[in-house]
Amino acid sequence: MKVKVSVLMAVYNTEFGLVKRAIDSVLSQGYQNFELIIIDDGSVDDSQKDLLSYVIQNDEKITYVRHKNKGQSESINRGIMLSKGEFITIIDADDEYKPNHLETCLQEMTQNDLIASVTETIVNHDGDFYVPDRFNQNKLIHVDKCILFATLFGKKEVFTSISFEQKYGADAHFYEMASHKYKVNKVNSRTYIYYRNSPTSICSKLKQRDFANAN
Repeated sequence: MKVKVSVLMAVYNTEFGLVKRAIDSVLSQGYQNFELIIIDDGSVDDSQKDLLSYVIQNDEKITYVRHKNKGQSESINRGIMLSKGEFITIIDADDEYKPNHLETCLQEMTQNDLIASVTETIVNHDGDFYVPDRFNQNKLIHVDKCILFATLFGKKEVFTSISFEQKYGADAHFYEMASHKYKVNKVNSRTYIYYRNSPTSICSKLKQRDFANAN
């Protein structure tokens, strides 16, 4: 059967327990016509051994590739080149899908070429709902107002015609570029679980840096 959805996951030194949670949430989807492509972005910790072992146990659904560290955007671009699905989407290695995520996104494709969505956002503090604005990283905006990498879901044509750039806000830039050529929409389905309580996330590191500079 032809693959309908290609799910892409870039991994770099992410704790295996978190990666396994993300993988399991994909494997547990109610909609099962998908492939999961994991791109190891040059991990150098022990997590890669556990990850490879887990991939082997589920190799009917998972493809694993590895390259030297290039960043998330280049890793996802490589995953796009390897993908076989009619549609493409992404999951961050420390997040997870609700069981109906793929099915819900597919329903939006009857009217759109590309969607993004708001998320069920997990935080420790209310301040974690706010992330640096891509136009002014000294300004914080609510995460619901952002375009998030991993909530993008769309036709393969969109992803093959526009590459992700290696910069902060690459997800929003991609969505903006797509809007000039395709029907895009931000939907209100919170079927993606976004863990903003991780101190090692890119947004958390930027906020920590800005706080340190201010003091």
